[in-house]
Amino acid sequence: MSRRPVVSVIGDGFLEKDSPKYAFAYAVGEALVSAGYRVMSGGLSGVMEAAFAGAHASPVYRDGDTIAVLPGNNPAEANEFSDIVIASGLDYARNFMVANADAVVAVGGGAGTLSELSYAWAMKRLILAYRVPRAKRSSLQFTDWSAVVADKRLDDKIRYPELSDDQIFGVDTARDVISLLTEKMPYYTKRPERIGKR
Repeated sequence: MSRRPVVSVIGDGFLEKDSPKYAFAYAVGEALVSAGYRVMSGGLSGVMEAAFAGAHASPVYRDGDTIAVLPGNNPAEANEFSDIVIASGLDYARNFMVANADAVVAVGGGAGTLSELSYAWAMKRLILAYRVPRAKRSSLQFTDWSAVVADKRLDDKIRYPELSDDQIFGVDTARDVISLLTEKMPYYTKRPERIGKR
């Protein structure tokens, strides 16, 4: 049996359950599991909870489809939809682990999400970012980082010389997410060399 790819869903830690970003993250979680992926997140509330709740709603969901990498030491802090819980005790440093999935989907988000996006970019991961309709964005200038970085590159580093369109790919629907994962993931296979490798 081959390993099922893991997709991290990152973003706002606190959201109203009737908000567009919660609905989008929920739809993405359901679509990912239905398409054969596992879902990883920081395992707390907001986008993390929404993606996991959506994963559990998939008709093909099975135990182990959601992986929570918590910042703290207490597994009980994970949301109720977390199947596998890793209580990292690493605080914000756990963002590196969340970002090192096969692909990353960002939904809104603040500084923590931006750090995960930066890690994922440096680690040559495939990154998708929810554009967040302008009328539904936060009123603060530097929030909803997924909308800020969608359809852009984070820097001038050439991650994949063979890919002329390497960037953070903007998405508007869960269907866009699955379509881009299917199309792009086979090309996003590089990993940074292991530290200390000879």
